[in-house]
Amino acid sequence: MSLPRHSDPIVAIATAPGRGAVGMVRVSGRGLHSLVLALCGRALKPREATYTPFLDDQGQAIDHGLALYFVAPHSFTGEDVLELQAHGGPVVLQLLLARCLQAAAEANTDGQERLAHLRVALPGEFSERAFLNDKIDLTQAEAIADLIDSSTETAARSASRSLAGAFSKEIHSLRDALIHLRMLVEATLDFPEEEIDFLQKADAQGQLLKLIQNLTALMARARQGALLREGIKVVIAGQPNAGKSSLLNALAGAELAIVTAVPGTTRDKVQQTIQIEGVPVHVVDTAGLRESEDEVEKIGIAHAWDAIAQADAVLFLRDLTRMDQADYRADDAVIARTIAQKIPRQVPVIEVWNKLDAAPAQSLPDGVQLSAKTGIGLDALRHKLLQVAGWQSGSEGVFMARERHVQALRQTQDHLQAAQGHLQSQAQALDLLAEELRLAQNALGEITGEFTSDDLLGVIFSSFCIGK
Repeated sequence: MSLPRHSDPIVAIATAPGRGAVGMVRVSGRGLHSLVLALCGRALKPREATYTPFLDDQGQAIDHGLALYFVAPHSFTGEDVLELQAHGGPVVLQLLLARCLQAAAEANTDGQERLAHLRVALPGEFSERAFLNDKIDLTQAEAIADLIDSSTETAARSASRSLAGAFSKEIHSLRDALIHLRMLVEATLDFPEEEIDFLQKADAQGQLLKLIQNLTALMARARQGALLREGIKVVIAGQPNAGKSSLLNALAGAELAIVTAVPGTTRDKVQQTIQIEGVPVHVVDTAGLRESEDEVEKIGIAHAWDAIAQADAVLFLRDLTRMDQADYRADDAVIARTIAQKIPRQVPVIEVWNKLDAAPAQSLPDGVQLSAKTGIGLDALRHKLLQVAGWQSGSEGVFMARERHVQALRQTQDHLQAAQGHLQSQAQALDLLAEELRLAQNALGEITGEFTSDDLLGVIFSSFCIGK
């Protein structure tokens, strides 16, 4: 159900803050004709760019630019939309925004009561109206923000696929098959006296099995999409002088962290996002783990343990040149036990042995051996990171997904598996089967927004840019 504010016309600067070649002010609402006349001094032909002055209340030009007028329902929001493309100076855009609000207030004296409620848009409100007016579904709305926020080319292309409806099409296909199966079950419940067993004749078990198989395949692709959006947080941990900062610099291809031979050089976290085959990897370099009396270093070490506890994967970095030193091995064992206690069991710890270029000739321990200095072994480490993240190299047609989508698909899977149990049981509890199928359809509907609470909409759209 739409909130009262959804009937207000809205206006916002739709381009990023700061100076630029072009800036845009966007208005959306019902009955914007009088506002068009006030700002442009003439009517505009719908869906056609018009070069025109943008007028103040005295009829003087604030600026000259392109005006585009879209008449409902043929617009992004489904309402009338006016876009003013002017020079991208902050003052110019603020003047145009103020003029829109002023012209709307003046229109009230001419009986244009709707325009009198023109207000500055909330974050994401244009996209929210597009969703509420059935111009896009919820996955497409989220894809708009994901496209803007994409940190890699692969993520941007995947978000574009979601915006074009690739993910929605998969969900709708599952939903249609589920509705057909529900229809068979409901028919059996409504006509129990019929001799014909609707479910057996229609191969309900086969339909349900195919549904589960298709859902499983979609979940795998959705997890890939969620990984593209969220990335993986990788923490580099180990004793001082193991080469953690050197490894960060080598992975990033830039001198981000200070590297010296002095133990304890890194006092706090240093983070950089890199991409491996298009997957964002948020790498965190931490202070060397050891006992210390230095108050600043102790704080850095505490921050290191906090980062380790929140990691999606830990690179436990060791020094090949010191592996024969008894005190080094003893401290190493203590750190390994503490890491295991700090992180959840499912979080992988990758053992990495650094300084391969300087290590004496000997049998190498298990794990990834590399040299952050020369780059030897870095490709193997990158491959290992993608492996533990669950990325399938060469994935084609991946669409952007979010963690909430993955959770909803898991709920759908749980309900379908419960339905399968009811269908296969000798008792065939059809009422319970019908309920599980209904809950499965509701879980699918949460993804596209067919069954969505206003609270969820508020969380999703509040993360958008103003003007989008």
